[in-house]
Amino acid sequence: MRLAGKVAIVTGGTKGLGHAIAQAYAKEGCRVVCAARHPDERHELPPVGGGDLAFHPVDVRDPDSVDALTRTTYETYGRLDVLVANAGLSRPGPAERLDPADWSDVIATNLNGTFLSVRSAVPYLERSGDGRVITLSSALATRVARGSSAYAASKAGIEMFTKVVAVELAGRPVTVNCLSPGFVDEGMGRQLTANRDLWDYYRGKIAAGRPGQGAEVAEAAVFLAAEGSRYVNGHVLEVNGGLSW
Repeated sequence: MRLAGKVAIVTGGTKGLGHAIAQAYAKEGCRVVCAARHPDERHELPPVGGGDLAFHPVDVRDPDSVDALTRTTYETYGRLDVLVANAGLSRPGPAERLDPADWSDVIATNLNGTFLSVRSAVPYLERSGDGRVITLSSALATRVARGSSAYAASKAGIEMFTKVVAVELAGRPVTVNCLSPGFVDEGMGRQLTANRDLWDYYRGKIAAGRPGQGAEVAEAAVFLAAEGSRYVNGHVLEVNGGLSW
């Protein structure tokens, strides 16, 4: 029970990789608020305070909505120890033909949403005495893939944002790290593995020869939230099965 007694917020926590992380945290004794714009009907999560896994609505693009999430979590449980800023989306397409609205939506959700979530959570995390911020990047933050300009730019921004905030909070009881998954058979990654031709191409670039599982990435997220990572700060942890390009 590496997270016993702790309270965490996972944005985008009702489905895909976010929900895998939330489930892993709960198994380790953590109370987890799964925050998203819409609840996932498959999981039927109770409202905040209703169980080890609970739901709270949030639009990470809206600072008032994010502030309501962190405030409600703190007021309900009396503490906030971990923020996993996971909410994200992708709008693929060549940059020259990408709709500006799609570009803006990706940046607003992925990059701005991470900023707003971290900004709102830090005062509560600091009160914990051992607060953890975990942002979510992607292998595409550092590797070129056609049609990924908006998504890749947002994730590259998240990685540098993470490193800057880690330095800004130096000396305060909050560490800030980034988790960078490769091709994972969850959420958006599942669409890739379902495309036989495309997946045959990318599979050859992975030493493990297979996509990652949500539980494998979630285990890394547990490490970054637990006692064993207290001297890890400003780091981008890649979990990608040995991905080359």
